[in-house]
Amino acid sequence: MDLGDLQRTLAATYLDRDLARGADGTFRWMVEEVGELARALRDGDPAALRHEAGDVLAWLISVANVAGVDLDASAARYAQGCPRCGRRPCTCPMR
Repeated sequence: MDLGDLQRTLAATYLDRDLARGADGTFRWMVEEVGELARALRDGDPAALRHEAGDVLAWLISVANVAGVDLDASAARYAQGCPRCGRRPCTCPMR
């Protein structure tokens, strides 16, 4: 499944609820899932990492859907490599 397909699937599944919750509420749910991903990273549990990474991705897509952001267009910024230096791998100084 590509990103656009997933965005459309999640819109068909959750957009009404996400719109009712609003951008701020949907964003806060995503942040909570980021915290759960951080816990899974600390614990080093591969199954939990896979689960929580999927949840973070789904909530990010929900935030984008509520905000009207086309994630295919957003991701295109990285299609040729680093958007700053234009290289693969990136040669920008580490931040």
